[in-house]
Order: sequence, then structure tokens, then C-alpha cells
Amino acid sequence: MTVIDVQKNPEALTLTLTARFDAPPARVWQVWEDPRKLERWWGPPTYPATVVDHELKPGGAVTYFMTGPEGDKHHGWWRIRSVEAPYGLEFEDGFADDAGRPNPDMPTMSVRVRLAADGETSTVMTVESTFPTAEAMEQLVSMGMVEGITAAMGQIDALLADSAA
Repeated sequence: MTVIDVQKNPEALTLTLTARFDAPPARVWQVWEDPRKLERWWGPPTYPATVVDHELKPGGAVTYFMTGPEGDKHHGWWRIRSVEAPYGLEFEDGFADDAGRPNPDMPTMSVRVRLAADGETSTVMTVESTFPTAEAMEQLVSMGMVEGITAAMGQIDALLADSAA
């Protein structure tokens, strides 16, 4: 299993996932930087993602949708705040309507991604999501956020193995 730790901190309004990969940070970074690779893991296995826009630079945006097993589509967006390739990324993450516009009825969160070398051939990736309120945190967690992102990250090992070949 890729994810080695999940910490929910209601006081700090954070959810932090830590994962370890058998690849150096520069190669792990590609799963964020390359939209075709991002598509192969961002959604859980039964909800694959399609990246529509991918401008991974401060002020840029990423838009996408996930397609469920019944053909249902779930849209989302990121507003990129900072990029420190290949070690970090920060963005605002939210839900969107069918036209890709931010859905004001759903909470957004701030996401901070950090990649750190762990020896010469491994990387520890930490993804910390910060919520605006305890209610927003509980709403998203109750929708299956932890299970979804854990399953999604579980797809990265195979993707890294493919890119090593």
C-alpha cells in the first residue's frame, strides 16, 4: 500500500496523507506535472479522471472531471498558488458544476504537497488538506475523501513502474 499514514486533525482543520514511493522526487513529481499521468491516478480506480486544463504554474488552473461507473461526471478545479518543482505544490481545490464553474455550494480546501527524498531512490510525499471550517472538513470526509484519495494514490506505484521502463 502506497499510503503509509493518514492523520485527521479537527483542531487544525487538516487531513494529512503520507505516502512512500520507490522513485526519486523528480520522477514522482511527474505524476503531478504531466496531465496524462495525473489522469491515471487522480481519481479512485472506479472514477477515472480526465484533465481538461493543466496550467501548473502560480496563478494557473487545473480543471478535470471524474467519470463514475454509471457514466456520471463529477467536475473539479484547482487554483495553483505555488510550484516548487520537483519538491512542492500548493493549490486551492474545489468542486465544479457541469460547465466547470466553481460550485459555491461545496467547500473548498487548501492543499499543500511536499516531496522529500528518502535515501537515493525513494520519496515520501505528504499531502495536507486544510479546510475552512470543521463542518466543511466533516462534510468532505463523510463523502469518502479519505478512502477516495487513498485508493487514488494506490495507483501511483504502477504508474511509476511504467515510467521507469
